[in-house]
Amino acid sequence: MLDQVEKIKNAIAPLRQEIVNHKVYGVIKDLDDLKIFMEYHIYAVWDFMSLLKTLQNNLTCTQVPWFPVGSADTRHLINEIVVGEESDVDLNGNRTSHFELYLDGMKQCGADITQIDRFLTQLKNTGNRELAFNFAGTPIEARNFVDFTFEIIESKKAYLQAAIFTFGREDLIPGMFVSLVNDIYKNFPENISIFKYYLERHIEVDGDHHSHLALQMTSMLCGADTQFWEEAEKASLLSLKKRIELWDGAYRQITSRNTI
Repeated sequence: MLDQVEKIKNAIAPLRQEIVNHKVYGVIKDLDDLKIFMEYHIYAVWDFMSLLKTLQNNLTCTQVPWFPVGSADTRHLINEIVVGEESDVDLNGNRTSHFELYLDGMKQCGADITQIDRFLTQLKNTGNRELAFNFAGTPIEARNFVDFTFEIIESKKAYLQAAIFTFGREDLIPGMFVSLVNDIYKNFPENISIFKYYLERHIEVDGDHHSHLALQMTSMLCGADTQFWEEAEKASLLSLKKRIELWDGAYRQITSRNTI
């Protein structure tokens, strides 16, 4: 299984490097540029939570009456990740999910949360993702990103869900972006202290401990099945390509604003 993990890591390495060095980071010069980036990124933060809860639903029993489901090892891994993502602590030590923490960061810096609020409200009321996208005016790149995640969710294949969770979503925040946010924070500490904290928690928890747990989970689910590993590699590559497209959308929006 270690060979299969290394095979996927080698296959996705060029795309991961493209994300880490994406041109969007170089055009974020001020608070207004950062707001646009966050308005795109929030969709990825939200559908990450949906992917996470799908894994919990598939790998544990979340219904009554309760029956043991799958391996206790995978149950332990996904439940530990859920606790950290769904009920972490904010700057004041209050329990919150990483999605809600990100939203608080958007509100603090003045980013527009109307679009994501309209999307979620409509989706909750209708259950129709396409209708919710149209109602909110979601950018096409964000739509495509979320739609791909939900294709994997709707595949009912836990090993694919775990693969894109592990290889396509974790540990993708480059040091240059963290430095950039820290530089903006020096001038606007009252505007981005929450977002800065979010990044720090993401790197500390998601990018380290959770990434190791997710890797164990994916290895357990793919096991010795070569076909599973091949599908996992393909899905991981597609997931990273969708992330690049999402960043491309944010880049075009930021550069368009700056040109005007």
